[in-house]
This record gives sequence, C-alpha cells and structure tokens, in this order.
Amino acid sequence: MKGIKEGFKGERMLSLPQDILNKYSELPLVSPLYVRKIGFFPRVRHHYVQKPQGTDYCMLIYCVSGKGFYSIGGGEPHPVDENQYIILPSGMPYTFWADNDDPWTIYWVHFQGSLANHFVTYPIMTRSILPGNDSRLQARLDLFERIYSSFTMAYVEDFMVHASMCLYPFLSSFINLKAFRNMASSVNIKEEQTFSTLVIHYMQENIANNLSLNDFASNFNYSPSHFSALFQKETGYSPINYYIQLKMRRACQYIERSSMKLNEVAQKVGFSEPAYFSRIFTKIMGMSPSEYRQRESDNR
Repeated sequence: MKGIKEGFKGERMLSLPQDILNKYSELPLVSPLYVRKIGFFPRVRHHYVQKPQGTDYCMLIYCVSGKGFYSIGGGEPHPVDENQYIILPSGMPYTFWADNDDPWTIYWVHFQGSLANHFVTYPIMTRSILPGNDSRLQARLDLFERIYSSFTMAYVEDFMVHASMCLYPFLSSFINLKAFRNMASSVNIKEEQTFSTLVIHYMQENIANNLSLNDFASNFNYSPSHFSALFQKETGYSPINYYIQLKMRRACQYIERSSMKLNEVAQKVGFSEPAYFSRIFTKIMGMSPSEYRQRESDNR
C-alpha cells in the first residue's frame, strides 16, 4: 500500500517538543489530561499510519467526510465513514489509512495523562454522530478550534493549561453524546421548530460539506421541487442560495477570528477548490477573501 505519513495539502498540525511536554505533564492541572499533538487533514489521499507496538498516547480520529479504515493488531480492516469517530487507546497495536477513491477528511488529537484511557470507550469500534435536529456538530468543531488555538501558544504555560481544560468538554462531546446534545438554552428548547428552522439548522451542521438540493430534499423526505417551494415560502430564498450565504458568513468568521490560510478557510466551508471559493466569496461580499482579511485587520 502506498503511504504518506505527513505533509498534506491544506493540513493543519501542531505538536510540542517532548522535553516541553514532559515539563507540562508534571503540572497538577495538566497531568491528568493534555494534548500531545493535534491536527486537521483534508481529503488526505495515501494517508497511512502503522503503530505495530502501540503508543504511549490515546488518539481520537473524527471523520467528517470521505472514508478510511483501521485495524487492531494486524487484524481485519474496519471502515471509518463520514460522521464517524474512533478513539484508540494507548498500548494497543493499530493501523489506519485513508480510502484511495474517497479519502477521508479528519480532525484528530493525540492525548495523554493519567485519565487519558478513561476517555476510551470499549469495545474499540467506530461510532456515528449524525446531523439532526438536536445535533451540535459545529459546537464540537468550535471546541476543537479553541484547543487548537490555545495549543498554538502552548509554549506559554497558561495556554497549555487552557488547552488541557478544553480537552475535557471536547472528548466528552463524543463519549457523552446525549448529554452534550441536551446542553441547549431554555430559549432554544422552547423555540418553535418551523420547517425552515430545521432546514437551516441542518445546513449549519453541514457547512463543511457540499450538499445539493437533492441531498437536502432526501434528508427531509420531500421531492426537490416541493422542498424548494416550502423553504422559499418561509424564507424568501432558494435553499442553495441560503446555504451558500451561510457558508460565506462562516468563512467571514474564520477570516476574522483565526489565522487560517485562505485555502484552509475554503476547505472548512466545503470548497475543495480555493479559486472557486474566492470567486463565490467575491461575488457575495463584494471583495476577495484577501481584501476582506486586510480590511478587518485595518479595522482592528
């Protein structure tokens, strides 16, 4: 099998030198649970990792699109599909790799500490987190971004501590899924769920994907024409136009609040081609993504 261990287009990855980690692992607020390495790999063809002796850390792999596989101890391969995750414990030999035809896009974290293996759910297997009326997919990714942002500054102790503290709710969002989904405000609980409200929530949960009108209609069990008519009646917008507007709104947030490269922002809002993302952004916002970033920087 052809494999590439590191160096993917659009990747984001952070780690700290082992001597720094060793020092932090002695801190009372860090030692129970802390980040060793963290990253995001978009559509990583030929991604292949083998750990025949196991590792001294646990690993979370969260697949948001595409497909991959894993095997334990050289055994039978098992798929990891879109909207699935797996947590691999320390000390267990494993291998994982991306599908050649539809390579996965994954968020991943290596984590260590005295409590690390308590966040492993047995039996070791993939578990699904599907978009729905009560899903909080974006809230989970926001937690990831908070950890990632803090870890970029982790040479400063306070930021490492903060990254460790944020790791608890992030991992809990997977293993305590029902509780995480029930963390809604009383306003949202009481809010009437109109058809367009449900659709917009589903759109927001799928900002990083590239769904078609047929995809939306199928999810809500309507024909494309009937789905489109219902949505437009309530909102005044066609579903796809509204979906694209949400994507551009989210892209603006990423540009304003992060140091992501623009091609990374494009990936985060479901555009595999940065040039096409730039054209759509310019058409809607009246300026290119780079001009928007410069304007926001000047305003600050």
